[in-house]
Amino acid sequence: MNQGLSRRDFLKLASLMSLGIAIPPSVQYLGIPGILQGKRQNVLIVIFDALSAYNISLYGYSRETTPNLTRLAKRATVYHNHFASGSFTTPGTASLLTGMLPWTHRAIRINGKVKTSFSNKNIFNAFTDYHRIAYSHNPLVNILLKQFLEDINEYVPQEKLYLFSDSLIRDLFSKDEDIASIAWTRIMKHKEDGYSYSLFLTHLYEKYREYKVADILEFFPYGLPESYGDNYFNLQQGIDWTGDRLKNITHPFFGYFHYLPPHWPYKPHRDYAGQFANDSWKSLIKPDDLFTDDKSKEFLHKQRAFYDEFILNVDSEFGRLFNLLESSGILDNTWVVFTSDHGEMFERGIWAHETPTFYQPVIRVPLLIFGPGQQSGQSIYTPTSAIDLMPTLLHVTGHDIPEWTEGSILPPYAPLITPLGKKGIYAVEARYNDPAAPLVRATVMLVEDNYKLVYYRGYEELDLNNERTQLFNIQTDPEELIDLSLSKKETASELLNVIKTRLKESDEPYL
Repeated sequence: MNQGLSRRDFLKLASLMSLGIAIPPSVQYLGIPGILQGKRQNVLIVIFDALSAYNISLYGYSRETTPNLTRLAKRATVYHNHFASGSFTTPGTASLLTGMLPWTHRAIRINGKVKTSFSNKNIFNAFTDYHRIAYSHNPLVNILLKQFLEDINEYVPQEKLYLFSDSLIRDLFSKDEDIASIAWTRIMKHKEDGYSYSLFLTHLYEKYREYKVADILEFFPYGLPESYGDNYFNLQQGIDWTGDRLKNITHPFFGYFHYLPPHWPYKPHRDYAGQFANDSWKSLIKPDDLFTDDKSKEFLHKQRAFYDEFILNVDSEFGRLFNLLESSGILDNTWVVFTSDHGEMFERGIWAHETPTFYQPVIRVPLLIFGPGQQSGQSIYTPTSAIDLMPTLLHVTGHDIPEWTEGSILPPYAPLITPLGKKGIYAVEARYNDPAAPLVRATVMLVEDNYKLVYYRGYEELDLNNERTQLFNIQTDPEELIDLSLSKKETASELLNVIKTRLKESDEPYL
C-alpha cells in the first residue's frame, strides 16, 4: 500500500476544500491525519461476547453498569442504534470478520464456518500490510479464526489465556475432536446427577483441577468464569496479557481480541458480585412470546442481576485496558473499537440468546470507535450494522475496500461526496437450516428509519401459514410492546417484500 497521499486522495481533499467543506472528524482528531504523514495507524477491535446495549447504562439502562464506558464515551464516536447481524456467536462474529450478512457468508450453524470459497474474504486478508494478531476465549470464534489462519500472522490459541483447560484431549485427537470431547466428558467429568463412567479417574481429575485453580477461587464467589466446561479463565489476566503484548508488537498492527464475558455463565469477580442482588430495580413486565423458553420472571430477574454484575466487571477491565494503552502511548496512533457479536435477553419468558426472536436486547449491541488521539466525543443515532465496521476501518486507514463487502462506511467517516439514500439494516437467524440449502427455517430482521420488521418462516411454532411478521416503531416504542403489523399494513407489506426479495436472491445459488 502507498503510505503517502495518493494523487486521487489529494484531488478528493482539494475538491472538498474548494467547496469550503470542513475536514471530516476522522481527520480532525489528529490535527494532521496519519495518512497525510505517511504514518500508518494501528487497528484494535475489542469484543465482549453477548453484551447487549439494552443493559448498558451509557445507553440509558437504569442500573449503572458501565461507569468507565460512560466516562470514555466523551472521547469516542458512540453509535446508539447499532445492530449485530445474528443472534449468536457464529453468524454475528462471521459478519464482523467478513463484512457480509449471514445469508451470504453462510456461517449460520453453531460450530459453523463461512463458505469455503469465502475463506480468504475476511478482515485479516484486507490488512495484509499489517501485523495481524487474533485471540478469543470462545471456541466458536476460534473455529472461524482457524478458517482464516492463512491471513493471521499471530494466532493466539484459546488455551493461552485459560487458567486450566481440557485442551489436551483436543490436541491428541484433533481430527476427531467432537467424539473425543464427548468421550472425555463421559469418563472424566460428573454429570448433573453426580455420576460419571469412571469413579476413580473422575475424582483424580477433579482434585487436579481444584489444585490448579486453588489460588484464585476466593476471588470468584459464584465460581470461576469458564468457556464451555473446564476451560477456566480470569479476565483480568487476559487484559494484562493483551496490554503487555500490544506494547511489544510490530507496528502497524491489526488486533482482534474477543473475550467471553459477559456471556453465560455469569461469574464476576468478587468486587462486582452481589452489586445488584438486592437493589430496587424492577423490570418492565412484558407478555411471553410465541417462542418463550417458559422461564419464570423470578428466574429471569435473578439471572439479569448476575449478568449486569458481569457487565460491571467487563466495564472495569475495558477501562483498565484503555488506561494501559494510553499510558504506553499506543492510543496516539490506534483506532480502537468496542463492540459485541450479539446481545442477551431476560424477558418474555426468554433467557440468553438461544432464540429465533430478534427483540432489541438480543440484537442491538454497543459500538464505540476511538480515533487516534481523539479527545472529544459525538453521538450517531442513524441505524448501523456490524457489517459496516470492516469497510469503515479500511477507509480510515487508507486501504481499498473489497467489492465483496456488503457494508457501508459509517458516519461520520464516510466521504462527504457519498450519495445519501435509504439503507436497510439486516440480521439473519437460521441455526437449524442447512447452510448449503435455501433458508426455509429462518428469522430475518429489517430496520429502515424508525421501523423494524421481523419475519419468521418455517418454525413448527407458527400457524398454518408457516409465517409470522412483527412490526415495531423502535423510536416511539423502544420496548417493542406494540406490534404494528396490522395497523400499519402498508408499511409492513413494503418491508416484507424487501425481505422476501433479498431472501430469494440469497437462496438462488442453493436451489
